[in-house]
Amino acid sequence: MRTLVVDHPLITHKLTALRDVATDTATFRSLTAELVTLLAYEATREMRVQPVSVTTPVGIADGFKLARPVPLIVPVLRAGIGMLEGMTRLLPMADVGFVGLVRDEESLVASTYANRLPTDLTGRETFVLDPMLATGGTLATVIGMLGDRGATAVTAICLLAAPEGIRHVEETFSEDGRCTVRVVTASIDERLNDKGYIVPGLGDAGDRLFGKI
Repeated sequence: MRTLVVDHPLITHKLTALRDVATDTATFRSLTAELVTLLAYEATREMRVQPVSVTTPVGIADGFKLARPVPLIVPVLRAGIGMLEGMTRLLPMADVGFVGLVRDEESLVASTYANRLPTDLTGRETFVLDPMLATGGTLATVIGMLGDRGATAVTAICLLAAPEGIRHVEETFSEDGRCTVRVVTASIDERLNDKGYIVPGLGDAGDRLFGKI
């Protein structure tokens, strides 16, 4: 597994504002979309392309276009929905699937309650959107579901990650020859607390995006 922490002044600036407890919901949403777009720029750097020629107003130019099939974006419900706009700004042609998982607050184990994924992902660029890579259980489950459908490479985009979550995903897929995994994030924070929250983190991303339910 490869992990990329994107160190850019705009990213650190927006992440700092996201962390601030005084940031209101509307601002948090817009900052999340902007930050995801910046992360997605790096996350899509290795996408496959094919050569093409186009006619300009004054001649013929050689260039490239994204190879087919179109990529698949998979936001993890519910907080991942808040990242979708920022990702589709760069990939408006992409298909979108959904996976819903809920984490038991006692055991910290995630269970699946929704699954809208293509049955065959062979040869498709696949991106998972999950704001917080905390324990790593949710992301490992989703990547496993994608691998079962034929995905050979999955890129996860996370606003924040904890060392424990990075380690769990890495250990889960270190000997899995089916699927290579890459995590792109704005920061790897200090640790998890006893409730499974990232410290210093930014709190519950779903609640800050959509309000407490």
